Amino acid sequence: MKNKKLVLQIAAVFIGTIVGAGLASGQEITQFFTVYGGMSMWGILICFILYLILGKIVINISLHFKISSYKELIEIVSKGFLGKFIDISTGFFLISSSAIILAGSGSLLKEYFHCSRWVGIIIMALISLYVLLRNTKGLIEINSFIVPSLISIILISFTLYIIFWKDNINLIKLFTIPSKSNFYVLYYISKFKLNFLGRYIILISSLLYAGFNILSCSGVLVPLSEEIKDKKSLIMGVFLGALGLTCLTLIMNFLLLINQPYIYKYDIPMLYIVNRFGKLIQIMLLCVIWLEMFSTEVSDIYSLGKTMEKSLNIKYKLSVIIIIIIAVPISQIGFVSLISILYPLYGVISFIFMVQCIIFYLKRKKELE
Repeated sequence: MKNKKLVLQIAAVFIGTIVGAGLASGQEITQFFTVYGGMSMWGILICFILYLILGKIVINISLHFKISSYKELIEIVSKGFLGKFIDISTGFFLISSSAIILAGSGSLLKEYFHCSRWVGIIIMALISLYVLLRNTKGLIEINSFIVPSLISIILISFTLYIIFWKDNINLIKLFTIPSKSNFYVLYYISKFKLNFLGRYIILISSLLYAGFNILSCSGVLVPLSEEIKDKKSLIMGVFLGALGLTCLTLIMNFLLLINQPYIYKYDIPMLYIVNRFGKLIQIMLLCVIWLEMFSTEVSDIYSLGKTMEKSLNIKYKLSVIIIIIIAVPISQIGFVSLISILYPLYGVISFIFMVQCIIFYLKRKKELE
């Protein structure tokens, strides 16, 4: 029974780390998948397979080499200049992401409660600090609450849509919806005259998205592996987490697909979909988006804190305090242009690291199993 509970907790942490406000709002799914029409469903299934493969690889490497931070994982898998570049880029991304989430919390509360941005920033920072000071236990506790909340609101929205709007659903048409992509991948394909890649665009998008998420998630999976040390529970947790995340993404993508082209007018596409179900569902969704922002904030700072503890010999709790102190003032800077550069770059870097992990594992499979 204890192992079953542990598996569910690991699954919740896996989902909670990957599902940020971007995915909960529908914006991430729209940009990485929905814009590719019917093909997007296959792209999400590709991500599921990659989550399983890469999650198992990260756990095996972590347990075999007894490492406790993503920095050590990068040092083992990617040596030399490229490894250092990936390490610095990951650290920069995590601190930037933390600052962006603080700013987002401030904007969200200002928009809906008409209070100062600082109120949202300070609330997010203080609650994050409280949870993070509880170390791994705090990370597990918060995701054990937030993930079921997200699943519940998405399932309620899906059920209500099926009941009241079933006449709008045509499954055959759904899988033949053409691509409407203006995603950054197409920009780079056009810019570098790589038009032959256009037919593989959903595969490219899936690889970038999975790599992006797994490198971010490794910051949590590595220290979890070091603390739990139960290989079977860890792998089962990742499997269950990947399965739950995939089902959740498929449902959200389904709702987004059948509500094209209207969803492209909104920053929070899922809010447009649930608007027809009344204020209560809207408020519930907004609460879940804030909680997912919080979950990502905690996961990002936890990853950085564990890395600072190991590489800089700064105690974890002090590391967490330092990161939040740095992130709060950075949250006041405009990040719109930075995000448009940072996310695509990090996606490419993550994909490279993902390939390196697979090659490393295949070369040393017998040793790592």
